[in-house]
Amino acid sequence: MGHKVVVFDISVVRALWETRVKKHKAWQKKEAERLEKSALEKIKEEWNFVAECRRKGIPQAEYCKNGFIDTSVRLLEKIERNSLSRPGSLAKDRGKQSSPFVLELSGEHWTELPDSLKEQTHLKEWHIRNTLIEIIPTYIEFFQAMRILDLPQNQISCLPAEIGRLKNLKELNVSFNHLKSIPPELGDCENLERLDCSGNLELMELPFELSNLKQVTFVDISANKFSSVPICVLRMSNLQWLDISNNNLNDLPQDIDRLEELQSFLLYKNKLTYLPYSMLNLKKLTLLVVSGDHLVELPTALCDSSTPLKFISLMDNPLDKNQCQDGDEIMESEQECRHFDKEFMKAYIEDLKERGELLIFKII
Repeated sequence: MGHKVVVFDISVVRALWETRVKKHKAWQKKEAERLEKSALEKIKEEWNFVAECRRKGIPQAEYCKNGFIDTSVRLLEKIERNSLSRPGSLAKDRGKQSSPFVLELSGEHWTELPDSLKEQTHLKEWHIRNTLIEIIPTYIEFFQAMRILDLPQNQISCLPAEIGRLKNLKELNVSFNHLKSIPPELGDCENLERLDCSGNLELMELPFELSNLKQVTFVDISANKFSSVPICVLRMSNLQWLDISNNNLNDLPQDIDRLEELQSFLLYKNKLTYLPYSMLNLKKLTLLVVSGDHLVELPTALCDSSTPLKFISLMDNPLDKNQCQDGDEIMESEQECRHFDKEFMKAYIEDLKERGELLIFKII
């Protein structure tokens, strides 16, 4: 009696194994699809999409339809494309409709910034004026897209050091507040072009660290208590407009000619008795406004027709404080008086500049 020999067909075994592998892969794919469609995965997808939209400054109304979030990638690309196609329309239409990149607050009913502001880090501009807000919070450092901080006529008493982390900031206006100092960290805002600290009344100096602001073309520190031109200002090599009027200047530094790009220099209502001859080295200076109680000496060449100057005003008898506050019905405070005078002078100078004529006034 012979032995039975079991013969295996290798091809059959291989086919069975491949079938099992295919079924397992199909099951894995189906399970992945099921998880992808599950509530948890859907919530994660929506959250990531919302976070991306907020980072890019896209308002919620754009991606929510009937209360549901449309996570279509094509939708995101379309919204971005539409925003880029209208780069200047936001500023032009600000009066017609608010921009998703701009915060605007005004009125004395505002005593502090809204809590929801913390989440709107996509904002590029703050325009806050004529409020009772006293504090700018430290979380401002998270607004990395910020380009304009326009904060005039509030009750702000100090700026946070975190403002120095706004690397894209181009304009800072903190005029007519209650500042007594400027944080040295502001010198880290290397792209700053305009700085307005006018009308704070008690501001006496600017930190030396502001010397790092090489892109600044406009500085207004009028209506404060500066006794000299800040050293940091003399190191702003691209400065074109400097207003240091309504301060306590007794003289100008001999190295004022370091400001080689200076075009407009406003010095009215100070205590100057003379102008240094180094002023003649300011080859681009076209507008000079000076007022001093005892201005008795100035380089005569300043009035020479060969200089680039188009407008010179030498006002030696400015209105004093008592005249400015003649009646409470006109001016209720010293700050309001200086604000009115500053705005009037700016408008007057702009009108003269538009004429493009050589105008020399000596008011003695």
